[in-house]
Amino acid sequence: MFKSFIQQKLENYVKKYFQKHPEIKLIAVGGSVGKTSTKHAIATVLSQRYKVRMHEANHNTELSAPLGILGIDYPEKVHSVSAWLAVFSAARQRIKNPDDAQIIVQELGSDRPGDMAMFAKYLMPDIGVITGVTPEHMETFGSIEAVALEELSLANFAKSALINRDDIAGRFANDITNPNIATYGTTASAEYHFEAQDITVKDGYSGNIFIAEYDEPLPATLKVLGEHSLRPIMAAVAVGTKLGLTADEVRKGVQDIKPVPGRMNILRGQNDSMVIDDTYNSSPAAAEAALRTLYTLQAPQRIVIFGSMNELGAVSAQEHEFLGSLCDPNLLSWVVTVGEEAEKYLAPAARAKGCQVKSYRSSIQAGGFVHSVLEEGSIVLAKGSQTGIYCEEAVKVLLHDSDDTEQLVRQSLEWQEKKTTFFSGLTQ
Repeated sequence: MFKSFIQQKLENYVKKYFQKHPEIKLIAVGGSVGKTSTKHAIATVLSQRYKVRMHEANHNTELSAPLGILGIDYPEKVHSVSAWLAVFSAARQRIKNPDDAQIIVQELGSDRPGDMAMFAKYLMPDIGVITGVTPEHMETFGSIEAVALEELSLANFAKSALINRDDIAGRFANDITNPNIATYGTTASAEYHFEAQDITVKDGYSGNIFIAEYDEPLPATLKVLGEHSLRPIMAAVAVGTKLGLTADEVRKGVQDIKPVPGRMNILRGQNDSMVIDDTYNSSPAAAEAALRTLYTLQAPQRIVIFGSMNELGAVSAQEHEFLGSLCDPNLLSWVVTVGEEAEKYLAPAARAKGCQVKSYRSSIQAGGFVHSVLEEGSIVLAKGSQTGIYCEEAVKVLLHDSDDTEQLVRQSLEWQEKKTTFFSGLTQ
């Protein structure tokens, strides 16, 4: 009862906020993968002209999303009446004085069917961006069709929508009823897309951005790694163009985009190695894309650390086995797994392909093993789900400079205490 009362109050405050300030635009980002990277890319590009409000953390659930939109911190004491009264007071003040935010970029997370419908009750985004439809929270969704119906519903309650052409199967097009849609991605069939001409680990991709509104492509250098990392930038290009940015503003904005911590972020490792830190979270599509990126990079030794992909429900065995089958012994020196699902399903599939495989319960143990076999000039990819895997702790073991720990995800005191308890339990 208390939670539902708070939820209703927050929804009403958000509705009043936009009713009183219709000039403020809302960009909502949904989808199975890549929401945070897309959110950051959009905010970076739009910041070339506009004052943008974007909450750094994943402020995207039923209670936290309204607070993210209003720019109010989530209270530490969630069961305190006085704490929520202070939130309500701050919300009323925000309605009276909206500060100078011109555009709000907000993630909308969906863990179960009906979450998007809840957002639709009080939000009408000016642009809804759908980043992908891939297996997620399958224990609640049950099928990929249910995931598609949920995620694509954002397109239907937004005024207009942008759809990732690469990561959303065409068969789900019937789930979209809004005629005001455009597509983005790395395929030439998307209205907003990028064609790469060259790539280096140091400088990223150089090539051309194709924009529906322009007759000529826009030359640009994009400082990211992996084709799937280009798609959030193309979403930002599309949003920026639709909101009136000039070609120079778009070009400058995309060149300012950098990888978000834990998302294909390149760090210097020991023994002159390179670590691709993709440890924020994991899903089948993201893990496959990261692995294929690793294969394109030249190195005397390539190692992948794969943590279990959580939240896959009944398709967990199938998805882990498929990822294991993509492990190529001609391109990988070691496949190292962390967690029960990866050991049970991914590891045997990788061995069947001829790979050398080691499995560990703890990411710290996995990092220690990789450290012991690391050759000069190696490249290590680390990828795994956040809950109960924590592959960032494997990366920590491999860093050349301990100061780079600040670039890893989940390093706050609260997270460190949680992980200490978790890893202690693994040794008992």
